[in-house]
Amino acid sequence: MKYEEDLKNSLRVLNEGGVILYPTETIWGLGCDATNNEATERIFKIKNRIESSSLIVLVDGEMMLRRYIRELPSAASTILGVADTPITIIYPGGRNLANGITAEDGSAGIRITKDRFCSELIGRLKKPLVSTSANKSGEPAPSCYDEIVPDIINSVDYVVFHRREDRQKHKASPVIKIELNGEIKIIRK
Repeated sequence: MKYEEDLKNSLRVLNEGGVILYPTETIWGLGCDATNNEATERIFKIKNRIESSSLIVLVDGEMMLRRYIRELPSAASTILGVADTPITIIYPGGRNLANGITAEDGSAGIRITKDRFCSELIGRLKKPLVSTSANKSGEPAPSCYDEIVPDIINSVDYVVFHRREDRQKHKASPVIKIELNGEIKIIRK
C-alpha cells in the first residue's frame, strides 16, 4: 500500500471516531482523535486499562501544543529547543482534550512529533492524536510491528502499512513532568 493511501485511510478512520494502529518515531501506538471521548474510551477498553491512567498525545508543533495546554512553562520551551530525541513532556493544565487524556491533577502528557507520517496525519486531522503503546496494560510495549499481539491488531479499525517491515528495535520516549515554577521530575528515562 502506498504512503498516501495510508494517510487517507487513517484520516478517514480518525474522523469517523475510530482507532488506528500506527508507527511513531518511538514505538507502535494505538491512536485516535484526542478530542473524541468515545474513541479514547475505546482505547482504554482495547488496552484493558483503567481510565484514571492518562494517555499521551502527539501534536505537530508548538502552535498546536499551545491550544491544548493552559500555559507553556519556560523550562519546557528550553527543553524543546535543545532536545535532539523524542521527549514527552507532562504539562500542567491540559485543556480541550477528551476524557482520560488529562491526569487527575489536570496535567497532560504531550509530545511534539518529528515523525513525517505522524506530522502529516496530525496536520490533516487538525487535532492531536492519542499515542499509547500498542499493548494490553501491564504487558511489554512492542518495539516493532512484529511484536504486536494479534488481539491488539484485530481490535482496531485500521492498521497502517507504513514501516511494518521495519525490524529496528525502538523504545518509548522519556517522559518528564514540568511545573509552571520550573520544577522538573523524570517520570520515565
